[in-house]
Amino acid sequence: MERVYNRAIMARHVFTSESVTEGHPDKLCDRISDTILDAILSDDPDARVACEAFTTTGLILVGGEITTRANLDYAELAREAIKEAGYSRPEYGFAHDQCSVLTAIHEQSPDIAQAVDKAKHDDPYEAFGAGDQGIMYGYACRETEALMPLPIYLSHRLVQRLARLRKDGTLPYLRPDGKSQVTVEYENRHPQRVDTVVISAQHDSDVTIDQLNDDLTDQVIQPVVQGWMDETTDCLINPSGRFVIGGPPGDTGMTGRKTQVDTYGGYGSHGGGAFSGKDPTKVDRSASYMARYVAVNVVASGLASECEIQIAYAIGRAAPVAVTVDTYGTGAIPDDEIVKLLRAHFDFRPAAIIDSLDLQRPIYTPLAAYGHFGRPELDLPWERTDQADALKAAAGV
Repeated sequence: MERVYNRAIMARHVFTSESVTEGHPDKLCDRISDTILDAILSDDPDARVACEAFTTTGLILVGGEITTRANLDYAELAREAIKEAGYSRPEYGFAHDQCSVLTAIHEQSPDIAQAVDKAKHDDPYEAFGAGDQGIMYGYACRETEALMPLPIYLSHRLVQRLARLRKDGTLPYLRPDGKSQVTVEYENRHPQRVDTVVISAQHDSDVTIDQLNDDLTDQVIQPVVQGWMDETTDCLINPSGRFVIGGPPGDTGMTGRKTQVDTYGGYGSHGGGAFSGKDPTKVDRSASYMARYVAVNVVASGLASECEIQIAYAIGRAAPVAVTVDTYGTGAIPDDEIVKLLRAHFDFRPAAIIDSLDLQRPIYTPLAAYGHFGRPELDLPWERTDQADALKAAAGV
């Protein structure tokens, strides 16, 4: 029997995405990496930064390649990030002022630097090559106002609300770690209902599962998922039971281990490169933002109701080796015609991306948790639909 995997021809199916709070060990490391990046960019916008962190019980290790004129205390920046994520109390088993912070930093490889900073050229965008080879993806669809898939959009909103209720004291027994998961039922690519919601929230030791069930159902799940739930929706709150030990004491964490949480929750494709701790000369980050920007404008223009963009680079070359479009059969014109329009309206060279999206500034720490896309509260340049009208006019649709 032939198996069918293409969403475009699946009549009815379910799809699941997850998210995690800023206190999750991996997200804590992402926050540390982006806090250091933002601090460097504040003093030195031309810096080269590839900063990663590792954490376990009582320990943060910060390592990577950083070339900058800024003089910063990386250990103190890491402690600041840990405190902001919520780990400021010894009873959590991990606190910003009690853990050890080790650093192992050296400059960017001169081999990579010479590939990026090429000889002078009449076109300054040609004098700046991609920092690595690789493929980057962007995606957009009409399932939500944010042009994001519904499962990942709801998953992010759930853990964001968990964090807000912890910080504002509404649910003071909540601790920084937590996860969400949402399963959505689809029919012909259109979401119909939420089938299952899973919430795992770290909590103080004296909280009962009954109290968690009542509070998180009423104050987290209902406000976020109402309208998509029905009487058969299954809500699972702390299904493992007790969740007192969390964060680094409960699990190790590393920068860049939540790539699907950072992007589209498993929808579409992913090139494999992480974002946090990388300056925008790294196309893993900047080209992924550009691909999202292009996909958002394709969908907003009416050229497609679903769109995935792939951009491929070779190290040291400015122009991408390929730009590919997949509209999953929803395009108003053929996909190859959309590619021609995109090449005419967008400049995919790394320096042009950095300029057009204004990426050499400290905007990255808020992105370390709750996704890099579909964040209207942050007014991110790659979420703007300012090219939609031009694309629509050029396509004649």
